Amino acid sequence: MTYHHLSVLVHRQAEKYGDRVALKYRDYDKAQWMPVTWNQFSETVHIAANALVEMGVSEQENIGVFSQNKPECLYADLAAFANRVVTVPLYATSSPSQVQYIVNDAEIRFLFVGEQFQYDAAISVLPLCKSLERLIIFDRAVVKEERDTTSIYFDEFLKMGEARQHQAIVEERSNQANSEDLANILYTSGTTGEPKGVMIHHSCYLEQFRTHDLRLLTMTDKDVSMNFLPMTHIFEKAWCYLCINKGVQICINLRPTDIQMTIKEIRPTLMCSVPRFWEKVYDGVQEVINKSTGIKKSLMMDAIKIGKIYNLDYLRMEKTPPLTLRLKYKFYEKTIFSLLKKTIGIENGNFFPTAGAAISDEINEFIHSVGINLVVGYGLTESTATVSCITLTDYTIGSVGKLIDGLEVKIGKDNEILLRGKTITKGYYEKAEVTATAFTEDGWFRTGDAGYMKDGELYLTERIKDLFKTSNGKYIAPQALETKLVVDRYIDQVAIIANQRKFVSALIVPDYGHVKEYAKEKGIEFASMEELLQNSAIISLFKSRIDTLQQQFANYEQVKKFVLLPEPFSMEKGELTNTLKVKRNVLEGNYKEAIDKLYEE
Repeated sequence: MTYHHLSVLVHRQAEKYGDRVALKYRDYDKAQWMPVTWNQFSETVHIAANALVEMGVSEQENIGVFSQNKPECLYADLAAFANRVVTVPLYATSSPSQVQYIVNDAEIRFLFVGEQFQYDAAISVLPLCKSLERLIIFDRAVVKEERDTTSIYFDEFLKMGEARQHQAIVEERSNQANSEDLANILYTSGTTGEPKGVMIHHSCYLEQFRTHDLRLLTMTDKDVSMNFLPMTHIFEKAWCYLCINKGVQICINLRPTDIQMTIKEIRPTLMCSVPRFWEKVYDGVQEVINKSTGIKKSLMMDAIKIGKIYNLDYLRMEKTPPLTLRLKYKFYEKTIFSLLKKTIGIENGNFFPTAGAAISDEINEFIHSVGINLVVGYGLTESTATVSCITLTDYTIGSVGKLIDGLEVKIGKDNEILLRGKTITKGYYEKAEVTATAFTEDGWFRTGDAGYMKDGELYLTERIKDLFKTSNGKYIAPQALETKLVVDRYIDQVAIIANQRKFVSALIVPDYGHVKEYAKEKGIEFASMEELLQNSAIISLFKSRIDTLQQQFANYEQVKKFVLLPEPFSMEKGELTNTLKVKRNVLEGNYKEAIDKLYEE
């Protein structure tokens, strides 16, 4: 099969699909979804590509895109690729110092910005970025600073290319584009040290198109994908390109907090997410079950039990379920499961990829039991997303599936997963020494993740750099314990503390709504959340639930003490990365006093 280079892909798809809808975005003023046809998509990219030439963009130079998810992000990306230009996405939540670092490191001249927050952050560091010449603003509602004489709005930018006066240059550049051109520089969110720019070449995306055709057999141009994760993240970025390649309609969710509303408006067949989304679904169902009584509760619990036998014991193993089981399942499918999916907004679901963090076996089993095709996978920025994912049948709960075609794996020292293949990065931008240490002498990429292969499937055990060693010499894998604890409906966020300590402790951010509800039921009075979380009855509640959840862990791995925090971990305090991963060193600094108290004799 022929896979078109990203420099021309949207135009080839427009020739094929014409006035079919390619994209949708929500117009918040009109409270409706606005369609963009393949022809309109292609034409806008043509015009934007001409505008880039008019601005003086050179082949293989770097331009930045600093925005939340918007159609303009795709227009900028594909217009850049038509000119053999590299795009550097910045997370919409990036601080001015992060923007300054990336702009300077990648020597960006032109930076596309989304809304007021991104504009304000970018304009504040303009004097500190020698290379930065101009901001192009997506949102017309952005108010520019009076001293700003160089920034233009996106509609003004498009006018620069409306006449398509540079079409011959764009076409010449597109014709010269090849798979060895650099496509993106994706900066890691930096849980430790300064961000590194991961270089992703066009060859990486072209290879992922091929491998996903072999793996995702039910994905077609009839699918509708909800774009929920940030396009800055390799998971969503590669997925969007794959959707364009497959002719899938992409519905762009502008505001992550609105997903519960927008998913019901679109009712997609596909959506990439992180496990946290499914943890919330599981939590919601458990809440309904816990509040139910009598026959309603019995029916829901029986439905999940039957669903597990039907989907996991039979269909997963490619066995034919017996007639009685089929009839029972069909009944629950049309009643309880159908209502659940409709409540979430995924009753039209085909499958739902999830990656980015560990998902607990309990939640994984539950989601499959209720008939949702959750495609659990594993990937990194450096591997252009997917390394492995489960298939629709013949997979094991607890694994992250089989490796994609053409990718090699080897288990190295400390059980580190080593990778080699066409989707692996060639290295980090302008960082030869860091690149050299990221690969073995014989060319295998060091993932930093520990794991093992069994019966053709990959299993993850821990993140090597996150491994803690207690003062007693015992090794602790915090993520395994965190994944287990966060399943509990009373726990929203958790960070394990153990490095060079006598025992394991934890910082816990409760689900404040559930804790308040519990206090009301038990008649516990409180003036503030801080006071409530220091109440002995609340502490006892958490202790009993934690003790139950961690039974499978060795005694030295179990949480002995914990602190309940009245405020959640946040990006503003530097405790979370842009991809919501915990910055352990920052947390330990911010909560040093509380942590030290736990270890007082």
